[in-house]
Amino acid sequence: MKVDTLITGAYIVTMDDDRRVIENGAVAVADGRIMAVGTVDDVGAEVEDVVDMTGHVIFPGLIDVHAHAGHGLVKSIGMHAGNRWEEICGEVYTQASPPEFWYAEARLAALERLRFGVTTGVSLLGGGDTIMRTDDPAYAAAHCRGVVEVGTRSIVAVGPTRAPHPLTYADWPDGARRPFDISFDTQMETTRQIVRDWHGAEQGRIRIAALYPVLRDEHERDMAAADYEEACRQVRIVRAYARDAGLVFTQDGHWRGSIRRADRLGLLGHDTLLSHCIDLHGDEQERIRETDTKIAHNPSANASIAGRCPAVEMMGNGVCVALGSDATAPDRSADMFRHMQQAMHYHRRHFRDAAVLPIGKVFEMCTIGAARALGMQEDIGSLEVGKRADLVTLDLRRPHLYPPNMPLHRLVCFANGNDVSNVMIDGDWVLRDGVATRVNESAVLQDAAEEAAIMVKRIGGSQDLALPDDFWGNATL
Repeated sequence: MKVDTLITGAYIVTMDDDRRVIENGAVAVADGRIMAVGTVDDVGAEVEDVVDMTGHVIFPGLIDVHAHAGHGLVKSIGMHAGNRWEEICGEVYTQASPPEFWYAEARLAALERLRFGVTTGVSLLGGGDTIMRTDDPAYAAAHCRGVVEVGTRSIVAVGPTRAPHPLTYADWPDGARRPFDISFDTQMETTRQIVRDWHGAEQGRIRIAALYPVLRDEHERDMAAADYEEACRQVRIVRAYARDAGLVFTQDGHWRGSIRRADRLGLLGHDTLLSHCIDLHGDEQERIRETDTKIAHNPSANASIAGRCPAVEMMGNGVCVALGSDATAPDRSADMFRHMQQAMHYHRRHFRDAAVLPIGKVFEMCTIGAARALGMQEDIGSLEVGKRADLVTLDLRRPHLYPPNMPLHRLVCFANGNDVSNVMIDGDWVLRDGVATRVNESAVLQDAAEEAAIMVKRIGGSQDLALPDDFWGNATL
């Protein structure tokens, strides 16, 4: 067997149907695909590039099914002042973010993911309740270029803001703010153009998903009747477009009855990915199961403080629930090890049962389970012959991961993203011995710092960088 790379000597966590774990294993890679997985003795190959990973564990690239582009440059700014952080996101993503902002943030966030072993991630092109930067295709293009340079996979979710329209955006030609109003039709055409330009680009490393903001009880109650009806019309248009174009349809922020509304609007289905999903009613959980709708569970997010996603119950009923970071702000990172550990403790505390959400199950939620949630299980999510060679090595020779027994327990319960040593995507080493191979990390960091400083100046947000008065608590805490 002729192969390009043979990786030997490690524990291999395959995440195949049999959940094989192979001690002293080997993975053979050729033309970006996995050619063989087995013991060193079983995998024979003619190859010059033999990589000895003794003392490491090898596993499929981690998958983050819900996060936001833009957040990497808005980390923690104003987070102590009520809703100020979300206000900042809304202002930045509409008024103070030229393409250079999205390019710098994309490289920073992709590099963070890469160093944490996250090879594939969903990134909504904006954040807050409704704001997406879809007034012009240039912003998505800048984001995608940044991701491509780092070398990770990205599913970029784009779509219109919630009615009513028009919405005021701004750009910065020659450093001067130029405001303008954007309609739903313009945002839809922008979305279509982004799909034409980027869906499937870079040998499939860039994919596009379609989104429209969640419609909840308060929107029907507080919006003018005509605006609410228009929002219902618009979300149906976006959902139909996603079906016709073969895209994942996603929404951010379901809770307490909004699944019922989504069901009435015809939004559920095997190609739908809904995030947060806290405090769902029993009938909502059943409709999710019946329609094969996928769920992005974000245990570290603020929404999971406001309510609880019944992830354990839904998975027990056959629903595909995958893990998201909701990263990288205001108070969390893209480290999926952190979110795995958070998920276990979150649900175990709820049930007061340390056996809830087994270790292997939570690992599934950001590997093969996450691949299923994105409709990519034939290509990624497990180490199997024929799949794309997306794999991660993690160095177990660390004090917090010793003694060298029970490697799967060490991997999920004790490891963190900084233990990742190498990352391969499509057979290419994009992280080698802890160093990114495609970009200069110092240059990425410098660019991010400069764009963040410009952004803060544009919104007049210097006061939002200061420590709040209650940072250290008070006499009663």
